[in-house]
Amino acid sequence: MAVMLESADVTRTSRPRTAPPAWLLVVLACAGQFLVVLDVSVVNVALPSMRAELGLSEQGLQWVVNAYSIAFAGFMLLGGRAGDLYGRKRMFVVGLGLFTLASLGGGLAQESWQLLVARAVQGLGAAVLAPATLTIVTSAVPQGPARARAIATWTAVGGGGGAAGGLVGGALVDVLSWRWVLLINVPIGAIVLVGSVLRLPESRAGDGRRLDLPGALLATAGLATLAYGISQTEAAGWTAVTTVVPLLAGLALIALFLAVESRTAAPLMPLPLLRVRAVWSANAAMFLSGSAMFCMWFFMTLYAQNVLGYSPLDAGLALVPSSLAVILGSKLAPRFMRTLGPRTVAVLGTAVAAAGFAWQSTLRADGTYLTAIMIPGILMMLGAGLATTPLAALATSGATPGEAGLVSGLVNTSRTMGGSLGLAVMSTIAAARSEGNDTPGALTDGYALVFRVGTGVLLGGLVLMLLALPRRVPTG
Repeated sequence: MAVMLESADVTRTSRPRTAPPAWLLVVLACAGQFLVVLDVSVVNVALPSMRAELGLSEQGLQWVVNAYSIAFAGFMLLGGRAGDLYGRKRMFVVGLGLFTLASLGGGLAQESWQLLVARAVQGLGAAVLAPATLTIVTSAVPQGPARARAIATWTAVGGGGGAAGGLVGGALVDVLSWRWVLLINVPIGAIVLVGSVLRLPESRAGDGRRLDLPGALLATAGLATLAYGISQTEAAGWTAVTTVVPLLAGLALIALFLAVESRTAAPLMPLPLLRVRAVWSANAAMFLSGSAMFCMWFFMTLYAQNVLGYSPLDAGLALVPSSLAVILGSKLAPRFMRTLGPRTVAVLGTAVAAAGFAWQSTLRADGTYLTAIMIPGILMMLGAGLATTPLAALATSGATPGEAGLVSGLVNTSRTMGGSLGLAVMSTIAAARSEGNDTPGALTDGYALVFRVGTGVLLGGLVLMLLALPRRVPTG
């Protein structure tokens, strides 16, 4: 089962007369990934302006973020499998088109419900687009150091998109208006869309299977319901009926999905794939890492603004060194992988990130930029860049060409669901520690506890990597 994504004659590919260079395919795929990840965080600094102009309630404000993340997480596996069956280029174009049109609709929204619908459609487009980006990257470059470098670029762009959200959003809101945090996607999406239609080659799995509709519905409903339950924890708590019921329903739907897949001739998720060591271990590690790393940007921004008194733009600027660190780590990872192996690099990166989290957990209400934000932020994101590239390489190495999109969707799902769950848990921990007190000292205590818990999560992931990850990218 642990075969490589390298057999070109297993897939049907229709190429233009002159095949585009691999670097162009990687650039187009990474541009799509940048938009997807950027939109997870870019709206955060615009929420107060959105509320003032559209009259959003507190719950409605929460759904500006949740409508995107729930649709994104819920449809990811379906988007990945659709790319395998109907064409990676086709799904890339469809996903990017939906995302771009929804960005236009959200930027022009005159009512709160229009903005929420646009955000949900954005999430749907992102769920179709994101798996295709990684599949295009891994299909464009042959297995080996070159592919590791391409995945590193994909990782760096994704990390940079998440890091740039606060800076880009703050600048757009300060200079123009909140609408431009969405409208900025339109010209960029249009340019990438034209380039993709003209230059991306089409490829799909060659087995002629149809989409497993029952499995697709159960997986999407299960993940979306679970994501909805997670989103409720911050406002209602973990024991509230509005939280417990969707969490249990989501888990039940996922269990039913697994039961259906075990009896389906052409399943959406071939269960033997989950027994491939490289696939399950790398995805489990990605889930744990994402649950801690995703929180970093959120709580660092809150600490900078709520405790140190930074403006939104200043908070974004304060995290620029961290943004550069994740890019540096991603570009260094392939070089280290050639000599140390992917497992060692993933462990090394996680250890560096854990050191940054431990440092950040010592933050104080009167902290200075150098020691309270810049240095620990660099350590956290340098480690994230080092760890994510080998994990993505290991996870995608265990799939056949016909399962490439599915595994790419699984990688993105693991990271997104880990981040959503981690943020919900950490927000609850911070709120419980501060006990509703919004003084700088109380907020700092809550944020510090979050980073201590994050340190423990990363150390747990490090142990998992040592015990379960294969030493090398599987071959043969």
